[in-house]
Amino acid sequence: MSENTEREVVQALKAHLAINVKDVTRSIAFYRELWGIEPSKVRTGYAKFDVQNPPLNFTLNEVPFNERGALSHLGIQVASTADVLATRARWAESGLVPREEMQTSCCYALQDKAWVRDPDGNEWEVFVVLEDNLPATAPCECGDKVSSATVATDTAAAKAGPQDPTGVVTQPVSCCAPAPVSIGD
Repeated sequence: MSENTEREVVQALKAHLAINVKDVTRSIAFYRELWGIEPSKVRTGYAKFDVQNPPLNFTLNEVPFNERGALSHLGIQVASTADVLATRARWAESGLVPREEMQTSCCYALQDKAWVRDPDGNEWEVFVVLEDNLPATAPCECGDKVSSATVATDTAAAKAGPQDPTGVVTQPVSCCAPAPVSIGD
């Protein structure tokens, strides 16, 4: 294609994200609270949420599986710490149990964030980037840290402590900061 050839600009309406879930009814209950809206479509083994903020076509597909998938985590980037705190407060008011990480170094950026976990173990974060492009002092291991912390909190759930609606002990989960050394401190 030559430099003088004009490309037609495609206007994207919203991103689409489809995730596999073990129990669509249980997941609808969680995502109803996460998004603060009702699903726009529900069928056997399927649900769709037409999320306006952030613009997202989000679907749940009921599929049997035993372990967490290859997904590391999901997130919603917002404009300010106030937005993180407002989202965390809305989640808590809806009955979800958010965990927060403030002033954390993640993915070579300084961030404030809050987390919730869906019934299938998928981690959702709402975050603001406070400072970006920090020096590469250590490799970023977002997926490894989320998985490690999830294993640690799932193991600790048998011992005791406050639990979220999915029965998992609620402790901070970190994207790139060190995983918790001990649970329940």
